[in-house]
Amino acid sequence: MSFTSTPSLREQQHPLIRQLADSIEAAWHQHLDLSPYNLPAELGYVEGRLEGEKLTIENRCYQTPQFRKMHLELAKVGNMLDILHCVMFPRPEYNLPMFGCDLVGGRGQISAAIADLSPVNSERTLPELYTSTLTALQPVNFSQPRELPEWGHIFSDFCIFVRPGSPEEETIFLKRVREFLDIHCTQAIASHPVSPEQVAQILAGQRNYCTQQQQNDKTRRVLEKAFGTDWAENYMTTVLFDLPA
Repeated sequence: MSFTSTPSLREQQHPLIRQLADSIEAAWHQHLDLSPYNLPAELGYVEGRLEGEKLTIENRCYQTPQFRKMHLELAKVGNMLDILHCVMFPRPEYNLPMFGCDLVGGRGQISAAIADLSPVNSERTLPELYTSTLTALQPVNFSQPRELPEWGHIFSDFCIFVRPGSPEEETIFLKRVREFLDIHCTQAIASHPVSPEQVAQILAGQRNYCTQQQQNDKTRRVLEKAFGTDWAENYMTTVLFDLPA
């Protein structure tokens, strides 16, 4: 399986987006037994126009025994906007949190960087081994923390949402995301299927996560402007945050 990217998109994006995309795929490749996850052919690579600028979207999806879908999206709007979006959707038979990560940048600056391992159980708590391992990580500090959106209650206490204020802070964010991924993949491999009752609870938690994420008005507005309301709704609900069957 090749992990090289189409140079026309990734190589044109902000260096932190390139580095993070490479790091995410490297972690997946190192830890997990990957196979392709097939998106509808017309949604793997998409081009459109937004306010006179070319909009390009590139999607990569994989699956593993533990993860139903692992989605990495890169998007670029002319020289105005660079985006990385990543979510790992666990299979509901495994009691695993949702890994999510987003970078948004424009004109050479990253304006938003968020990463989390979000719980899906009814108590809104991470599995104990996650909590102990994440608590043991070296504390990180950023000069410009950002406020979570109204639907941000889905995130854990370990969520990082910042505007990196320097190259050093970009490096700290990159390192912390890789630590999240290493922990997540290691825990996933060691996990065992849960009872049918727990599967139902996990499914409900994953549905709540996806439903809340679909409320991201900024993402929806960009897609609607470029491709229309129906296309945006379909993309939000079948590619970005599809609900498990």
